[in-house]
Amino acid sequence: MLIVTREGDRRCKLRPSQCAMVALVYPLLDGTLAECDRVGDGRADYSHKHRRHAVNVQVVTDPAGRLLWLSPALPGRTHDLTAARTHRIIRICERQVVPIVADLAYQGAGPWLTTGIKRKPLQELTPTDRTRNRALAAARAPVERGVARLKSWRIFRSSRCSPNRMTSIAKAILTLEGQR
Repeated sequence: MLIVTREGDRRCKLRPSQCAMVALVYPLLDGTLAECDRVGDGRADYSHKHRRHAVNVQVVTDPAGRLLWLSPALPGRTHDLTAARTHRIIRICERQVVPIVADLAYQGAGPWLTTGIKRKPLQELTPTDRTRNRALAAARAPVERGVARLKSWRIFRSSRCSPNRMTSIAKAILTLEGQR
C-alpha cells in the first residue's frame, strides 16, 4: 500500500515533516538513547535500564534503512511506547492507514502496529510464532541499520552538551543524512 501526501494537499492536516513520514510503503519505528551530560537535577534524563544520562529519540526509517524522521528528544527515562504516543506517530499512521512495523517495546499500541509475540512465563513459543518473529526481525533489520547509521555520528553517540540541545543535534543529523 503506497500513500503519497503532498505538502500542498489541503486535506492533509500534517506538518511537512510528518507528511514525509507517511509517504512510503510501511514505516519502521524504533527508539534509541542518545547519551548526554547531566544538567541540574538530571533525574528525568537518567535511564535506569542503560544506567546513564541520555535522551530518548524515536527513529522512523523506510524499508531501505534511510532515516525519514527523528523525533524531538524526550527524557531518557521515557519508554519507547510513551514517546511514540507523545509524538503521535501511531495516530498519524493510523489516520493515513499505514501499518507500522516495530519491536516488542511497542506491543499493545493498537491494530496498526505490528510487533513480535512475547513468550509467556514458563511456556515456549509455538513454531508458528517463532517463524512470525523471525520474519518480523528480518523486516525490522533496516531500522536497526538506520539507528546504527545515526549513532555513527560521534556527537550523537557521546554528546557532552545539555539534553536540551539534543533535539537540534538530531535535526541537524537528519538534514545531513538526507544529503549523503
